[in-house]
Amino acid sequence: MDDDEPAVLPIEDSIDLHAFAPRDIPSVVESYLEAAVEKGFAEVRLIHGKGTGFQRQRVRQVLEGHPNVAHFQDAPALRGGWGATLVWLKH
Repeated sequence: MDDDEPAVLPIEDSIDLHAFAPRDIPSVVESYLEAAVEKGFAEVRLIHGKGTGFQRQRVRQVLEGHPNVAHFQDAPALRGGWGATLVWLKH
């Protein structure tokens, strides 16, 4: 596989965004949400990390405008706290 081919990842109920380049986060989140809806997930968890909050903000900008997002909020402490966002999906 060359560097221009997209990676194919299994769709699960959470995704760790640490593995992706910051510039790719918006498109990764959009693609993941669409695939999660196709898989029938009602809720997913996006793990963006705590850090400075920049990635959290970028993720939430995508969520605010996405047609398949019903609601989102910080994950509870045992599921990542403010280092992860829980997303409820519309079907």
